[in-house]
Amino acid sequence: MKLAYDGTHFSGFQVQPNKRTVQGEIEKALNTMSKGSFVRIKGAGRTDAGVHARGQVIHFDYPKAIPADGMLRALNALSSEDIVFYTSDIVDDRFHSQYLAKGKTYQYRVDNHKLEDPFTRLYAHHHPFKMDLERTKQALNYLEGTHDFTSFASAQSDKEDKTRTIYEASVMIDERTEEWVFTFRGNGFLYNMIRIIVGTVLQVADGRRPVEDIPKILKAKDRTVAGPTVAPKGLCMMEVYYD
Repeated sequence: MKLAYDGTHFSGFQVQPNKRTVQGEIEKALNTMSKGSFVRIKGAGRTDAGVHARGQVIHFDYPKAIPADGMLRALNALSSEDIVFYTSDIVDDRFHSQYLAKGKTYQYRVDNHKLEDPFTRLYAHHHPFKMDLERTKQALNYLEGTHDFTSFASAQSDKEDKTRTIYEASVMIDERTEEWVFTFRGNGFLYNMIRIIVGTVLQVADGRRPVEDIPKILKAKDRTVAGPTVAPKGLCMMEVYYD
């Protein structure tokens, strides 16, 4: 199933004791549908607290026969208003939403107005400093390709191999909201990787760092030389890719 959610009031995707999570809410709905049978769901990615999704993908084994469109209607009826299911398919039992994913696209939104916009404040990071678009694009260009992203991964990352490929690292300005929209498309992303990249690129954009710092940071393989981890609310999982 493909779904979207507003992450504002969730403690992330992954189920946690005594906390409201996306996984927990969906499993609670499935429990109601199946008259008490526990159904474990698996997601394509575990978004953090406050992070949003427009294209999350999940899979699960349901214990009873139900048409795909019936599952879609039932979960939308039973889920809270901050989760919406878009599509539902019955797939081969070898399918796995996480392990078969070939890549993902994320977007990060930045509110660059002097005063924070109250209507986008839950979905964009406020950065009220003058930014240079050309410098920002140059910094992002350095990040495209295959690199060891150790410097841009949280110290809490549990992945030994921190080499990833970014196919696209771009920025554009949304004409409707005037937000800066960063797009990252790659074969995988490390824990907090995009939020650290954006925190570092914003320092280049507003003149606190030279553009040439980006390749130096990559080469250093040291989290302490990169910029801060920006707020989770600006991040949104847009799409997951499969063969």
